[in-house]
Formats: sequence, structure tokens, C-alpha cells
Amino acid sequence: MKKWLYEGVQEIESPHEPEGRHLKHKWWKVMCLTGVDYFSTLGYQPGIAFLAAGALSPFATLVLVLLTLFGALPMYRRVAEESPHGDGSLSMLENLLSRWKGKMFVLILLGFVATSFIITITLSAADATAHIIENPYVHEHLKFLDHAVIVTLLLIGLLGAVFLRGFNEAIGIAVGIVIIFLVLNVITIGRGIYEIGWIHPEAFANWQAAVWSSPSVGGSVVWLVIASLFVFPKLALGLSGFETGVVVMPLVKSDYKLAPEKKAGIKQATAFPELEIGEEEDLYLQGRIRNGKKLLAGAAIIMSFLLVGSSIVTSMLIPAELFQPGGEAYGRALSYLSHTLLGSAFGTAYDISTILILWFAGASAMAGLLNIVPRYLPRYGMAPDWARATRPLVIVFTVICFVVTFLFQADVTSQGGAYATGVLALMTSASFAVMMSEWRRKRKTWPLFVAITLIFVYTIIVNVIEQPSGIKIASFFIFAIIAASFISRALRSTEIRIDQIELDEAAKEFLNEVSDEGEIRIVTNRRETGDMTEYRFKEHEKRVDNHIPSSDPVLFYEIEPGDSSEFKGKLFIRGVDVEGYKILRTQAPAVPNAIAAFLLICATRRARFRMYILVGAREIRSCIWRVIFYSARAIRRR
Repeated sequence: MKKWLYEGVQEIESPHEPEGRHLKHKWWKVMCLTGVDYFSTLGYQPGIAFLAAGALSPFATLVLVLLTLFGALPMYRRVAEESPHGDGSLSMLENLLSRWKGKMFVLILLGFVATSFIITITLSAADATAHIIENPYVHEHLKFLDHAVIVTLLLIGLLGAVFLRGFNEAIGIAVGIVIIFLVLNVITIGRGIYEIGWIHPEAFANWQAAVWSSPSVGGSVVWLVIASLFVFPKLALGLSGFETGVVVMPLVKSDYKLAPEKKAGIKQATAFPELEIGEEEDLYLQGRIRNGKKLLAGAAIIMSFLLVGSSIVTSMLIPAELFQPGGEAYGRALSYLSHTLLGSAFGTAYDISTILILWFAGASAMAGLLNIVPRYLPRYGMAPDWARATRPLVIVFTVICFVVTFLFQADVTSQGGAYATGVLALMTSASFAVMMSEWRRKRKTWPLFVAITLIFVYTIIVNVIEQPSGIKIASFFIFAIIAASFISRALRSTEIRIDQIELDEAAKEFLNEVSDEGEIRIVTNRRETGDMTEYRFKEHEKRVDNHIPSSDPVLFYEIEPGDSSEFKGKLFIRGVDVEGYKILRTQAPAVPNAIAAFLLICATRRARFRMYILVGAREIRSCIWRVIFYSARAIRRR
């Protein structure tokens, strides 16, 4: 069982995936992959919009569309420039904030990511269930399906089972589902506009009267604008696809052709960001960024037209009482119109298309969770060993989705607040990251991104006040991730934590000299003055205390504590000669682990070695040997 659960374990030790792991596709095809999440919100967005804003939903939706085109789109186009490898806005924030501040911020944002993706799975499954149950054919012939929670759990369980067996995202399937879904929506919205303009022109007059008689408007244009600005945060579900759009950047084909052997340089640079890439490799990445921007713009423009159109036809043609819980349009406003305006056959085809895209949106969210957890937590040393494997994570996420479904009773509207909170938190953090990046680079556009950031801050504050369930769920995920992360970090402290050791020429020469003597004598030292007097005193002290003959050479080993928030890294050891005293100096996040790593290197030279510890003898010595013991055992297992 354990072998099956851990099958195909692969740990990503960088915030982005290595170049070449996935096949590349044209930008519009990858847009369809992100679209299964983004476009699928049309299944429930119009209904949620009407429940939130009533007759004002077209105006609130228009505000949302303006924020999409002139706020979110420019912002994520800027994120795309910084994330051709798919690291997204989280990595931008990690780089802007140093040490533990950056990592803690990422852990908090991962809590919001988990909220967004988990609720995407449960909300999409719940809305798919609503489309199944409310279908006229199911009403007549499959009445046993009239149990929303049970059907939703079955859909989520099926999703988990597929991932346990093994699931590869198929661009071709996503393209087919999205194209069919968009065509059916365009037909439904087009027919609705035709009904308003030519068949039932009184629908527009009735809606207009409802707008002006609304208590929040009172016949005033000014209050209409204010009311729309106040309620549009509740419609934030329509902003859900942007973060996914930058995460899938590695799948986007560049419009600049690069020889396969030169892609190795890009792959190496993703693992070691300090390395620079060549001119051709840079042109290749710039081509991917251009196509990534086309992806974001294409999705935003298509969705903007569909959001406005769906809001108009649903608010004018569907009676208000049908939007309420138990009504025929509850959670499925466009589906209701497709049945009433275009017949049961077309309506059933629309339901099947909606169910497929909603289920695939859940699959996309699950894939996103399985992608993003190994992308950050293992690199921080904050993931248990089993978190590197797909199947244990699938089981954990599926169980969490079951619990969320029970808590919300598979209700679409009540989950909207939690979903919006997760989406808005990510977008607010992205806007802050872009604003800080623009300000540090002293670009003239930074005031624009200050304004965008303030708008998103306002939006998330209103959303949290109006729908506090979202922040409660997000807080649970944040607490769970932080607690599990620090427990895992403590449990993994005995790992060697050094990926690679590199010695400069002087350090190699020092080791070769003492290796020829047959025994390496190493004195660890916490450097104080770093002059000859210090080394002469400490060498004399160790020779007297440990009866080391004066003819035997001694090496000093000095470790300067580095960024303790880093879990793994490269150990670069340089040799320094201070008036005849030979010193090896390095920097590492954990001193005992760096000492243990160096001892293992000495052991590979087939020489006997002795180490004399000057500082923190008991504590550091104990930790060193624990690290060596567990690391050697892990090496033997491999």
C-alpha cells in the first residue's frame, strides 16, 4: 500500500517547474485549459449576481468587467513578465520580502490558495449537481438523484478516484469542452437579447422600473453608481481565472524557435536563479511571455462580454422569485433560460456541457493543488515526506472537500463568499507585489498599480464584512498549513540539508595536503578577530587538551550563519591562509548540518578524520551526529 501511495514521488526544489517537463501548446489552447475554471463560473455567476444585487446586477457586473479589463488584466500582464516559468505572484512576493517574512507571507497566501481551489472543487461539484437535479428528464425519470449532498459527494469522490488512478491534463479535452460550452452560451445569451429586443420589449421597461424603484437607488444616478460599487465585490467570482493563467505559462509555446540543446540552459537557470541565460534563451522566454499575455487578454475579453450579456438576459427575463433557494433558476440561471427559450433538447445539451466543464474545473483545481504544494513547501522543508507524493495529497484534499460539502450542504450561493475571499486575497497580494516591483524599478506606472491595489483592498474588505464565512475557512487552512509546515520543518531538521558542496582551489589544496598525512584534524571555530593571534591561541588550546602532536597539521573550519529560513542550499567552501594558519570558511543556514555535510565529504576521501569543536560542544556535537546518522541511513536506503 505504501509503495502504491508513494509511486512516482518527485520533489520540486524550486518555485517553478523545470523547463521541458510539459509539451508546449498554442496560447489559445492553453487559454481553454484555464477557461475550464474561468468560463465555468458562467454556470452560477448570473444567479449569484442577482441574489447579491437584484435588478442592479448588470451595473454591478459592468463594474466588475471594468476592474477586469483595466485593473486585473494590466496587473497580471505584468506578473506574466516576471513568471515565464509559472511561478506566479507568490514568487514575486517571496522575492520582495526577505527571509522568514517572505516565507511566512507565502504560507499565508497558500492558505488562501487552498481555500480558492478547494472551494472551486466543492462549488463546481455542487453547481453540477444543481444542473443534474433540475434537469426536466431527471425530474421525471431519475427522481432518486434528488439528494444534492449525496450527488455532490459522488462527483467529488469520482474526481478523487480519477486522480488516484493517475490523471494527465489533456489540452485537447479542455479545448473541446470550452468551445462547446462557449458556443452554447453565446446562443443562449443571443436568444435572450433577441427576446428582450423584439419578442418581449416590456421586459426592459419592467427591469428599468425595478432599478429606479430600488431602495438603494431612489431614482438617483449617483446612488445607482454608489450602490453598484458597493455590491460588486460580491460578484468577485468572475475574477477567478487570472492566477491560473500565469501558473500555466510553462505550457505556452513561444513564438521564437530555440534549439532543444539550448533549453538545457533555461532548465538550469530555473533551478539556480543566480545563473544568467543567453540572448537566444531570453528571446525564447520573451516569446512565451508575449503569448502568455495574449492568453490573459483573450480570456478576459471573452469573459467580459459573456458576463455582461448573461447578467442582462437573466435579470430581465427571469422572475426574481425563481432565483431564490428552491427556485428553478437557483444556481443555474442560464440553464433555465436555455430550457425555456430554446427547448428541452437544447437545454439538456446545455446542462451536459455545463456539468462537464464544472467537473473539469474541479479537476483543474485539484491539479493546481497538487502542483503548488510541492512547488513551495518541500523547498522550505515544510512538507511531510508523504506530501511529495500525489496520491496521499489526493486523499487529503478529497476528504477536506467532503467536509466542506457537508458544512455547506452542497449549497452554491453560500460557498460563493469563501471562493471570492480566496480569489480576492490572491489578487490583492498580486497587485501589491506588482505595485512594489514597479515602485522599486522607479517606473512611471506605479501610481496606477497603487490605485488598483487600493481597489482590491476595498473589494476584499467589503467581501469579508458581507460574507465572513470565507475568511473563517481561509483562516482554518492558513492555521493548518502553518502548523503542519513547522512540525514538518522540525522533523526534517536531521536531514543533511545540503544539495551540493563546492570547494575553491585553495580549499582543495588544503584538504589534499592534510589528506596525504593519512588523518584530517579539523577544528571548528567561531571567528572573532580572525587574526593570527586568535588562531595561534585556539590551536595551542586544542593541541594541549587533546594531545595533538605539534607536527600534525590542523585545519580550521568556520561557518558563518546565513539565512536560517532557507532549508536547503549549496555549500561553497573557500580556503583562506592567515599567516600560515589554514582556514576553510563557508556560510550556511544551519551550522550543525554544514559541519555534518563537510564530514561526509571528508569520509569520501577514504581518510581518517577527527573534529574538535570549540563552541557549543555538547549541543552542536549531539546535533551533528544525529544529522550524520539519519543522512547516512537515508543514503544507504537509496
